[in-house]
Amino acid sequence: MEKTEKLSLRECVFGNKHFYRHVLAVVLPIIVQNTLTNIVSLLDNVMVGQVGTLPMSGVAIVGQLIFVYNLAIWGSTSGAGLFGAQYFGSGDMEGVRHTFRFKLLVAAVITAGGILLFSLAGKNLISAYIAADTAPADAAATLGYAWQYLCIMLVGLVPFALTQCYAGTLRESGQTVLPMKASIIAMVVNFVFNALLIFGLFGFPCMGVAGAAVATVLSRFVELAIVAMGAHSSVERYPFFAGVYENMHIPAALAKNILLRSTPLLLNELMWGMGQAILLQCYSVRGIQVVAALNICNTISQIFNEVFLSLGNATAIVVGQELGANHLTGARRTAWRMLSLSVMSCVVMGLLLSLCAPLIPQIYNTEESIRLLSTELIRAVALCMPLFGFANCAYFTMRSGGKTFITFLFDSCFTCGVTVPVAYVLAHYTAMPIVLIFLVANGLDLIKCVIGFILLKKGIWVRNIVK
Repeated sequence: MEKTEKLSLRECVFGNKHFYRHVLAVVLPIIVQNTLTNIVSLLDNVMVGQVGTLPMSGVAIVGQLIFVYNLAIWGSTSGAGLFGAQYFGSGDMEGVRHTFRFKLLVAAVITAGGILLFSLAGKNLISAYIAADTAPADAAATLGYAWQYLCIMLVGLVPFALTQCYAGTLRESGQTVLPMKASIIAMVVNFVFNALLIFGLFGFPCMGVAGAAVATVLSRFVELAIVAMGAHSSVERYPFFAGVYENMHIPAALAKNILLRSTPLLLNELMWGMGQAILLQCYSVRGIQVVAALNICNTISQIFNEVFLSLGNATAIVVGQELGANHLTGARRTAWRMLSLSVMSCVVMGLLLSLCAPLIPQIYNTEESIRLLSTELIRAVALCMPLFGFANCAYFTMRSGGKTFITFLFDSCFTCGVTVPVAYVLAHYTAMPIVLIFLVANGLDLIKCVIGFILLKKGIWVRNIVK
């Protein structure tokens, strides 16, 4: 076992050319892919927004519900991903195959459960986001748009889950270009068919909200086809996919170990996603206009957030590979460098987001009051972005060393135990403006940053879990 060494401040903060070249090769395709995805999501939002505020609010509500399912898939597969990155770092391709098979099985179970839940309880879940003082006609219309959108989107859960299994395994091996290419093509398909089906261009039916859902589902099947065919097309480039379907065998000891690591991650993503859904419900008691403004804010902010979110994913990959290769000192050094890079990038992106805050909401076809409210909410996000970047990078660093129970406490338990109660009390029992409530709730991440710094400095995450 390699002994870790004490690192200087300069080594922790600044990397050399090799470090930045390596990180750039991993993170740039992820940033490009996710940023373009969010730009298309913005265009989707704008297109649906042209139909009206109520359709936009209905789509936003369903988007939040589906987001919880997405998080469940990410959480359930990321536990196996911890092992996948370290297996690849140690040169064990059979181990990578086992982790991929595990992802397929768990994704199938979660997808079946998600479809069943949304089919049976979808209308009740949607209704929880419609404020009690909403006009009956507006409430019924919002529910109708949302339910129509949800029913079609359920078809897309299967290709989404399979794509995440493939793309996650590719990224864990440092192969981020193929998922990026697939995502770009899928986004083009999504955008084109959005325009054709929402507005009925060139003889296509004018389907409105339903057209947006059909376009999204179609793009997900296209993305899956490209990723799956590409992954199996080159044994030399992707040796871990060779013979992966010859059997579905997973060693019992490994399956047990993955489950032990995965369960806290799955619970974390589910609880964090539900926490975000509850936060939106807390804010929604201030009116349907707040839901629309938050939808605009979240869609725009997500584009700028992708830099630190992608750096978090890259942290899990590069640190995980260092740990798998038993380069423990290198893993510590890389983790601190990624942390400083994430915070510095968030300062820059936060400034850019703040400058864009008054401009982008103007492209939405909605009331001026909603545009102004969304601008203030976006500025609140920009102010807190360095906190998000620090906490996100700390989370992925601890996760790369298999400390999944600690990350569960650090992330979702904090959200559900601290952020949600504070937002609930402020929204329901005070006259505090919604923007200030939103700022306070997000600013609580400062506490997470302090906890994360202490845990990283202790080095309890520096472990090789596949040796």
